Amino acid sequence: MSRVKTKSNRVGVASVAVRPHAVKKQKAMPAKAPRPSPLRDHRRESSQRANAAQAEIARVWKRYCAVRGHAEHAQERNDLRNRLIEQYQPIVRFTAERMRTRLPAEVEVDDLFSAGVFGLMDAINSFDPARGIKFETFCPQRIRGAIFDELRQMDWVPRLVRSRTSRMDRVRKQIEMEKGRPATDAELRARLDVSEEEFEKIHRDSSPIGLVSLNKKWSDSDSGGEAREIDVPQDDTGRDAFSMLQRQDMQTLITRGLSRSERLIVILYYYEELTMKEIGVTLDLSESRVSQMHSSILARLKAQMKHRLREMTEE
Repeated sequence: MSRVKTKSNRVGVASVAVRPHAVKKQKAMPAKAPRPSPLRDHRRESSQRANAAQAEIARVWKRYCAVRGHAEHAQERNDLRNRLIEQYQPIVRFTAERMRTRLPAEVEVDDLFSAGVFGLMDAINSFDPARGIKFETFCPQRIRGAIFDELRQMDWVPRLVRSRTSRMDRVRKQIEMEKGRPATDAELRARLDVSEEEFEKIHRDSSPIGLVSLNKKWSDSDSGGEAREIDVPQDDTGRDAFSMLQRQDMQTLITRGLSRSERLIVILYYYEELTMKEIGVTLDLSESRVSQMHSSILARLKAQMKHRLREMTEE
């Protein structure tokens, strides 16, 4: 009996442990208010400013289109156009810098930017917002066209010569790819279908001509600096060390055995390129006396040089 009672007690304890009313219910916590986020506030403010700027530009466009064709509103029209130019100048800068990467080094970005501004002005004058096209999509074509026009004006080679040169280069590359060797003049002439005189003219015009721009920049890899060609003029007076030593040895050989005044006459006349009158003023001598001493020095030097030349020949 005791065993059965113990078992029944155990079952009762177990049943009590799993009763649902014995589990304590947790109280519902109140919802926390969202914390303020500086980044979210900054984004909201930026979006509001962008919307306000777009609304302002839309208002400027509307007013500009209304007064664009009226001469009596010329001042207001110019002010509105300047406002639009300031708004869309970054597009001009971006287009100029992008085109600059495919051009020679002597072409400046500022020159491309200045030409692009004229293209922007033309785009503003001809843009119609009623078409439903964004101005950011419409203006880059006009800007690139204005920059290309400026590049054609800067090019010293006529456009016809450029086209002929490009055609000959294309034909030459085609023949080289087909034959696997350099193209001959006869093959080029036959492929271009031109006469011999015309081919000679095209070949002469397409010959490369070396031109160096004074605005071309040279970079120094050691110091990291840049210098233009015009900032580094050619020094015609520079001589190498060997020439300087040879000149000094010749001067020592010529003036050996001469007095101080005679040595000064030779140096001032032949090395400093002074006149007889200027040498006389320097040495406190008359011009005739300097000329007389100069003739005497030449006679003595000729005799010395003949003697030295004879000695060198015998050796």
